[in-house]
Amino acid sequence: MIVITGGCGFIGSALIWGLNRRDIEDILVVDLLQTDDRWKNLLNLRFKDLINKDAFIEKLERGALKKVDGILHMGACSNTLERDTDYLLENNFHYTKRLALWCIKNDVRLVYASSAATYGDGSAGFSDEHKLLHQLKPLNAYAFSKHIFDLWAYENEYLGKIVGVKFFNVFGPNEYHKGEMRSMVLKAYQQIKETGSFRLFKSYRDDYKDGAQMRDFIYVKDAVDMVLHLYDNRHLNGIYNIGTGRARSYIDMARAVADAMGKELKIEFIEMPDDVKDRYQYFTQADIKKLRDAGYNKKTIELEDAIDDYVKNYLMTDDPYLGEGRG
Repeated sequence: MIVITGGCGFIGSALIWGLNRRDIEDILVVDLLQTDDRWKNLLNLRFKDLINKDAFIEKLERGALKKVDGILHMGACSNTLERDTDYLLENNFHYTKRLALWCIKNDVRLVYASSAATYGDGSAGFSDEHKLLHQLKPLNAYAFSKHIFDLWAYENEYLGKIVGVKFFNVFGPNEYHKGEMRSMVLKAYQQIKETGSFRLFKSYRDDYKDGAQMRDFIYVKDAVDMVLHLYDNRHLNGIYNIGTGRARSYIDMARAVADAMGKELKIEFIEMPDDVKDRYQYFTQADIKKLRDAGYNKKTIELEDAIDDYVKNYLMTDDPYLGEGRG
């Protein structure tokens, strides 16, 4: 049995889809459904059972679950605006520690979600080499709660026994419940559909024109393939970036969305709030050399092709969710 925590969420449900494509359905979904529509992410997927996170960890630690082959730990509070640091530490640090210690003790494969947010403003680069962990300076409590687990695993020499993945700007089907945390790709689609234009922050740096700010946008289908590659190859351990390795501008992204919709691109550049200016990232790009060296040689989907698939085969259809027969 494979356990997926956060299995009702964006990347968690996409991993179920990826496993279903391999005809794997002996899957235990662990999550809190809360009050949004994340439950809809499961409608087209196959799995054996669904349990909340507190019941799961209690059963796991007292040996009340049948054989667990591996855990894909995607569950967390992923709201970068959350200010309750104790809440974040309980969900993103202490819970993950309990899972890691159980997996190490019982020789069970663990892949856990860290975050590219741990890189802070990017001034220390975007390398996933462990020796550079102490140079990273997260900018918010969410990123700190992820970073402190990476440091704990590193300092206690556990990174040789588990896998951490740092997701960059993931977009794609099943992100619809995420509210303000949804991708800029989805925001662009919704704004263009509703208003005919897309709003972007102005640039306040001379070396970046308005809209030329850059992100490593990665399609969720590529992210799933990368995570499952790391899960499958049990000799691989440590922290890996999950991205394309190629940054693209917000204008490139918005143009691809408009083209997929058959619309003319109209962009409204708006003022950036003062409290954002000092911590705004103008450039992010995953260093994926370690992932490539680990044998992942599949070419990532071009941004334009990924957005075209997302818009035409999901967003503009009656059923926008991942499911059987939708590659």
